[in-house]
Amino acid sequence: MGFAVPGRAEKEAFLIILGPLIEIIIVAIDLYIWVIIISAILSWLVAFNVVNTRNRFVYQVGDFLYRITEPALRPIRRIVPSFGGVDITPIVLILGLWFVQRVLGEVLFSLASAAG
Repeated sequence: MGFAVPGRAEKEAFLIILGPLIEIIIVAIDLYIWVIIISAILSWLVAFNVVNTRNRFVYQVGDFLYRITEPALRPIRRIVPSFGGVDITPIVLILGLWFVQRVLGEVLFSLASAAG
């Protein structure tokens, strides 16, 4: 009892499904990176009193960004030491996400070249 070796048609069908899925994941990671950047900029603007969180719209945007980014940043904050008032966890998270994007890109490239 052995496994059947997939033929060219099965590999192409697999690539047809997996290729766009990996591309969607890469785009979602890109969007999340922008959300992290916007959240960091907004937190600086609030800290320097450029924008006021008493404004309902600013509060809602800040709360949304916090709820979206905090679950990913919290575990990193436990590991990364504090550098005074500077929070480098968004940078660490962005670097990690870029790494995941590169790995996914390489997987996509190797799948395309293997099926080709």
